[in-house]
Amino acid sequence: MRMAYSGLNYHGYQIQPEADSVQARVEHCLSTLLGNTVSITGCGRTDTGVSARCYYAHFDFENAIDDTETLCRKLNSFLPNDIVVFKIWPTNSEAHARFDAVSRTYRYYIAQQKDPFHLNDAYFVPVKLNVPLMQEAADILLEYTDFTSFSKLHTQVKTNNCRIIEVNWTFNADKLLVFSITADRFLRNMVRAIVGTLIEVGRGNMTVDGFRNVIEAKDRCTAGFSVPAHALFLENVCYDNNLMMS
Repeated sequence: MRMAYSGLNYHGYQIQPEADSVQARVEHCLSTLLGNTVSITGCGRTDTGVSARCYYAHFDFENAIDDTETLCRKLNSFLPNDIVVFKIWPTNSEAHARFDAVSRTYRYYIAQQKDPFHLNDAYFVPVKLNVPLMQEAADILLEYTDFTSFSKLHTQVKTNNCRIIEVNWTFNADKLLVFSITADRFLRNMVRAIVGTLIEVGRGNMTVDGFRNVIEAKDRCTAGFSVPAHALFLENVCYDNNLMMS
């Protein structure tokens, strides 16, 4: 299935004990409609407050589903307004929403002037930022694979290595400053920590060489603050085969 959601009201995508999550909502509604317990596997976890404009998930079901369009329509009528399923389709039994993904793209949105229409989807930074310097620092990320300095502490991942494919700062049509980053995988809190550290560069509180030193230190304490979650969006997930894409 391909879906999207606003994460503002949820404790992330993944099911949490005694906390509302996107996965829990979708599983409950899907299980109700199919008359059997269904577990869905997502393409990754998003943290509390983070949204996704493009998100893939898969589920196994023993019986054939003849009319996926009707199922999708009914599912959307059950789901809350901040979660939508765009499409459900049958695929190869080997397909895996998480492990088959080859890259994910996140974007973080920053408002440089007070804007009442972007309170829930952009982070307000009232000071002038040196964007070219922030881009120069961001380009350094492409030279490294170990991003321990930008990872949440005490996680259970086996490695903090990621392959960053593309990073850039741009302005969109609403004059928001947008940080885009594409990688094969992301660590918990990674994008928000990177953006917070790059803002320190843009404010003149850290040099470009200082940003490089942060990466090489492999110590979260050397990096900048984590920017708020509400302005972070998972924008795209890419696969190198046709198992998940539709």
